[in-house]
Amino acid sequence: MMKPFHSTPAMLNVPAKNSYRMVILGASKVGKSCIVSRFLNSRYEEHYTPTIEDFHRKVYNIRGDIYQLDILDTSGNHPFPAMRRLSILTGDVFILVFSLDSRGSFEEVQRLRRQIIECKMCLKGKTEEEMEIPMALCGNKCDRADLHREVPSDEAERLVACDTNSVYFEISAKKNSNVEEMFRALFSMAKLPHEMSPALHRKISVQYCEALHRKSFRLRRVKEVGAFGMVSPLARRPSINSDLTYIKEKVMGRGQAREREKCLIQ
Repeated sequence: MMKPFHSTPAMLNVPAKNSYRMVILGASKVGKSCIVSRFLNSRYEEHYTPTIEDFHRKVYNIRGDIYQLDILDTSGNHPFPAMRRLSILTGDVFILVFSLDSRGSFEEVQRLRRQIIECKMCLKGKTEEEMEIPMALCGNKCDRADLHREVPSDEAERLVACDTNSVYFEISAKKNSNVEEMFRALFSMAKLPHEMSPALHRKISVQYCEALHRKSFRLRRVKEVGAFGMVSPLARRPSINSDLTYIKEKVMGRGQAREREKCLIQ
């Protein structure tokens, strides 16, 4: 029987190539944090609390390899435009959320989508046609019987129709409808292990985090189940300097760092 190892996920040595960041963007009160809650613990939070910025981290053992997924749940009020830009620059995959009964929230995700593309074009020095940015556009609150729809499905679908790296889902975070399917599609577009999706791995306690590195654990337990995942209870958003280093070394590559420096400070 495997004994608990009392440690924290911060001690895990995750290869840079297996570290990713998922950024959730959208207007206020559209359900961004509810989607994050579904992803992390399969719960729905009835009480609304305005988000300034929440940072979460999930660590996986998938077929013997260690992965880290950081989740950045952003504010819908744009209190710090520079931080919003930094969040976009460090993002690997994006979820854009609007409410089906709010035309304004749909217009907001259109602006955000444009901002993501422009930021990444500047960072990478590529044209829009050359960019590959995995994005899931989510029309939330499809469960409401009294829904006064302001955004037709076909209009939202047209927004992503010509982009093979974008997908549209109408979901209900409250009823957990289409949420799992959305995550699977997003991770597939991003070429991430599909076991990162909430329903495709076993949840384990943080007390076993160090065991994820043990060879015997990998060979014995991973063969049995295939994938494990745990949420770090002590995750903290990296510093600005850490984010800038992440951009330079992982996103841009060392050779492009100087050429794209202006994108980080504009």
